[in-house]
Amino acid sequence: MNKTNILGFTLIAISLIAVLSSCHDKRSRGLEYAPNMYYPIAYNPDQKNPIFSNGISAQVPPANTTPVGFTRFDEYPNTIDGYLAASENVHNPLPVTSQNLIEGRQLYLAFCGPCHGEKGKGNGHIVELGKYPAPPSYATGNSSRGGKMKDLTDGKIYHTIQYGLNLMGSYASQLSPDERWKVIMYVHELQKGE
Repeated sequence: MNKTNILGFTLIAISLIAVLSSCHDKRSRGLEYAPNMYYPIAYNPDQKNPIFSNGISAQVPPANTTPVGFTRFDEYPNTIDGYLAASENVHNPLPVTSQNLIEGRQLYLAFCGPCHGEKGKGNGHIVELGKYPAPPSYATGNSSRGGKMKDLTDGKIYHTIQYGLNLMGSYASQLSPDERWKVIMYVHELQKGE
């Protein structure tokens, strides 16, 4: 046999092997880099799971567990007693820095400013529409729970953000605990007045 015949026979053999090996399974992707991406090991939350006795993959967490990064506020219920207890025991863990105040101001303007106003005087855009009564001024107003607004403590403001008060709804789902503390820091600046 000459070299041309050997080369031709080799090319035909390689082509035939390639065609036959690619036709054996229509669903095969061939060589896969990360097969776990295509064939996950874990069960999906909505799949039946034989590992658990109730057959459900998405299990309820055990009682009294706290998710990572979540701050519990259960010991201060949405009552006057809880409000007063929060006033005594809850204090801002964040340091007063210019960066925290800047972020607190931005959050305040986005979430609180529409009702409380840019300077905390109770003259926000929503109030100017005339459909809702003005909230009290942080510097000069009286709190609906008694006392002056300028005397509100960290715990009282946090409790109000957590549960809401009067027409103000809860902002617990909109503001993380750190964001609440930054807003409280800025509200204390507004309490000083101008």
